[in-house]
Amino acid sequence: MSASAVRDGPALLSCLNSLNLDGLRGEYARQGAFLYVENFLPAEITAQLIAAVGDVAGSVNRNYLPGHKQGGSVSRHAIDTRAPVIAELYRSSALLEWLQQLTGERLQLSPPDDPHAYALYFYTRPGDYIGWHYDTSYYAGRRYTLLLGLIDDSSCRLDYQLHTRETGTSVVSGSIKIAPGGLVVFDGDALRHRITPSLPGETRVSLTFEYVTDPRMHPWWRLISNMKDAFGYFGFRQVFHRFLSGRE
Repeated sequence: MSASAVRDGPALLSCLNSLNLDGLRGEYARQGAFLYVENFLPAEITAQLIAAVGDVAGSVNRNYLPGHKQGGSVSRHAIDTRAPVIAELYRSSALLEWLQQLTGERLQLSPPDDPHAYALYFYTRPGDYIGWHYDTSYYAGRRYTLLLGLIDDSSCRLDYQLHTRETGTSVVSGSIKIAPGGLVVFDGDALRHRITPSLPGETRVSLTFEYVTDPRMHPWWRLISNMKDAFGYFGFRQVFHRFLSGRE
């Protein structure tokens, strides 16, 4: 299967059409804009994405922020040149349409300068983790996160808390392991979540897609977002690659 076939090929279309969208939409709404689908991607697409992990191995940026996170990350800028199959899936019109029907929002791709638009996250050393947080949107509108499981030979779990910002609603806690090909989708500003620490000899690699309802962002917030990404995720070279070298 070619990279372009992943984008809106028969395997993806068949998978999306087989899902009970009405039932999933109801579950998503009841959980305060959160949904987990264990078997989401077709096996052949999952295999291509897993293969792409090896293609970007030389671009992993390791970081450690005491009390917040430790791990490795690869931004969309490195992915564009080394693993285009990921970018093709991100831009799938069929996937975007399915997500719009699920969320009830008119979603758009993140702007080309957003390193988080699609990114890989590596938990490959003892103690790799990310603490409790929200995927805060600096955009004028909402930002929705898709978390896709790729490799998980680990004890890491996605712990989450639902309804934390809803008045008069009890907080609901949960914990899941995301199987390869599994999907988690949520409103980044609504879900409080973390990834628990990895143990020696374990490996976990996940892929995220970010879609927005309004791609506008004030230049000041763009600077803050870029600095956060440079220090906490991808390093200055990947975040500011156009300014530092003209290319990744």
